[in-house]
Amino acid sequence: MQQKTRAFLKWAGGKYSLVEDIAKRLQSASQEADTLVEPFVGAGSVFLNTHFKHYVLNDINADLINLYKELQRTPDEFISDAKKLFVELNNHPEAYYGYRTQFNESIDVYERAILFLYMNRHGYNGLCRYNLKGIFNVPFGKYKKPYFPERELYIFAEKAQHATFTCQSYPEVFKKLPNNAVVYCDPPYVPLSKTASFTSYAKGGFDLDDQARLAILAEQSAFEQQTPVLISNHDTVWTRKIYAQAKLDVIQVKRTISPKGNGRNKVDELMALFHKD
Repeated sequence: MQQKTRAFLKWAGGKYSLVEDIAKRLQSASQEADTLVEPFVGAGSVFLNTHFKHYVLNDINADLINLYKELQRTPDEFISDAKKLFVELNNHPEAYYGYRTQFNESIDVYERAILFLYMNRHGYNGLCRYNLKGIFNVPFGKYKKPYFPERELYIFAEKAQHATFTCQSYPEVFKKLPNNAVVYCDPPYVPLSKTASFTSYAKGGFDLDDQARLAILAEQSAFEQQTPVLISNHDTVWTRKIYAQAKLDVIQVKRTISPKGNGRNKVDELMALFHKD
């Protein structure tokens, strides 16, 4: 694979370190596919580091998809306007919390997109988190000088011209799979412990019933419609049970979301490939 491209967003659970593993499995599953469908696109590392003619990129987080659409629509204007917020004056708690309030009160899609990018780079640990009322509540991140990802934004915007962005539930995405496609799913992971989960990054959450439902949709897609599906998740008794019909590979991944050093150990992840041989 050629040099990897980083996403312009900081994102918990991003797949930058695994894109070679994922791309290899997607290619082996369907060498003829011309469309990659991602029901949980997140920061888009897989999108950025694969080579399909077209992409269907979905996420239930409306602010994320709105940001992608605005960047896709007017990249030069968007990047220029976003850059104006990345100044020393705005790298302080008072400024951050003021913009966070402005974001939560705004109904203007362009303004929300600009502020979403600002908060992603100035907020704590790149988290994207909302309370049950849908209010963005990530605290200030205290970074010395937040990086403005100008180059990464332009790369994303250029490749986004080959993408269709949607904000739907994952079952809706599976209902509308195009012909000659392959699917990669990066759902919110099954918690490794009862205390490992945090408030969802989109209203509604993703529980164990959703995990099982996604596995059933993957089976139906692969075995009834001949559209292969690859899913990433933690390696647990539960995931091995619901992915019983898939080809399972285990890979070790370094976790970096925990603020504590001892919370950054390697953990086992499953790559579950649903594919009709």
